[in-house]
Amino acid sequence: MNITVEAPDDAAERRAVKPVICYPNETLPPPDMAVLKRARATMVKVDEVIVPPREGETFDVPKGHFFRIVSIDGPQVGDLNLWNANDLTERFFSGKTRALHATHVTEGHRLWSNLPNLRPMATITHDTLGWYGFDQYGGGVHDVIGTRCDPYTHRLLSGGDYHHCCHSNLTRALSKASGLSFRDAEPLVHDVLNVFMCTGFTRDTQQYFMKASPVRPGDFIEFFAEIDLMGGLSACPGGDCSVEHSSDTAACYPLKVEIYKPDMTVLKDWPFPNRSEYLPPET
Repeated sequence: MNITVEAPDDAAERRAVKPVICYPNETLPPPDMAVLKRARATMVKVDEVIVPPREGETFDVPKGHFFRIVSIDGPQVGDLNLWNANDLTERFFSGKTRALHATHVTEGHRLWSNLPNLRPMATITHDTLGWYGFDQYGGGVHDVIGTRCDPYTHRLLSGGDYHHCCHSNLTRALSKASGLSFRDAEPLVHDVLNVFMCTGFTRDTQQYFMKASPVRPGDFIEFFAEIDLMGGLSACPGGDCSVEHSSDTAACYPLKVEIYKPDMTVLKDWPFPNRSEYLPPET
């Protein structure tokens, strides 16, 4: 139902009010990228995991190690979850990451954990798609604004059931890795970093959009693990997400996760983060 509301006389004045950044981040301690660069120069690959098309896998990254998500066979986007490997209730908080940094993240940005922990879980140390920026449609790469494709929304909008949505893939992978039942693992799966996905909001209706990812084989995004991590990655059933994101017909490709160990002496003074020190008042 469309309702027409007449604009008040001071509508232009109200719209002209300048915006204020919600979370000014000038006081946010920046990661020492020079130290991480020196550590990167010493790192050696110690493991890798292949994530099949339309499936999900988990991987472990010890604190102080690096991991890369790599495009290998064709343009493919992935949905990334991160958990504290020692406490699965601490997990990636995409909303706070978006508020502290931006709608789309790249080198130098950090992935923050949920409340009451609120600490950096990983720092982005390299991004071969960092050149993309924002295009003429407002699209950018590696967003923290989307949720993840899931079978519940799919049923709501289409009436059908689809079992290889990223939510389902991540839940199955976490269940297998943790020994939890599917139902017990499912609430631990959370909003994602949409790796390689090109997204934005339409200018007329402000709807979330996706378009063909600019990723190509050989591209990668790299992270430094600030705590012991279990990662979960789904190779999205939409492939490059140029048409749809829950599909058995879209061209899909595997993704590779590479784990690297640096010379840890380079990181001997690295300030690995503790959980937030905030304590609520007694009630």
